[in-house]
Amino acid sequence: MSETVRPWPGTRGAFRLVKKAGGRRCVWTCTYVLVKYRPASEHDIEPIAAIHADSWRRNYRGAYSDAFLDGDVVHDRRAVWTERLKQPNPLHDTVVAERQGKIVGFVHTILDHDPVWGALLDNLHVAQQVKRRGVGTQLMARSAAAVMARGTRKSLYLMVLEGNASAQAFYRARGGECVGSEVSQPAGGGSIVGLRYVWTDPSVLLQAP
Repeated sequence: MSETVRPWPGTRGAFRLVKKAGGRRCVWTCTYVLVKYRPASEHDIEPIAAIHADSWRRNYRGAYSDAFLDGDVVHDRRAVWTERLKQPNPLHDTVVAERQGKIVGFVHTILDHDPVWGALLDNLHVAQQVKRRGVGTQLMARSAAAVMARGTRKSLYLMVLEGNASAQAFYRARGGECVGSEVSQPAGGGSIVGLRYVWTDPSVLLQAP
């Protein structure tokens, strides 16, 4: 028996082809698992907080303190998302990615955040088990769509850790331009350097496959 997993053209999932040799017959079966995208609600607080905390622990080690990441980070993220989703701000837009009834990623955008740079893509996180399957790209497209539909200033920016080379490559591959850096104080104390990536025309992100 052989098995191949390939992207399904024009969709946001994948299909699996399984070839079974049975005498002189070959049987092919296809399984397609759709990733759905929808606005977040207060029912999503716990899974969003869990993904956010896990992503910080995996990717922010060395930038944020170990004591914070190993201790209060889940509580911290739960408090943030409780406030955001139970008392939604009309300039905030949160979209979740859902696969088989389970949240596997989310994006949070703050419209008209900066008079120069426009909307802030404040959070983009994808569960480890679905990375490199196009979920992050599709979530960025949802962020761009919110900016183009509801933002006064039609531009988008985000801040990424100076040491997060893989994230920087991801944003550059999607048309982001690094235009500067700034030092800030992260949750848990200390200081970090963030790089600002900008999309002066976020509509380029709507062309995600």
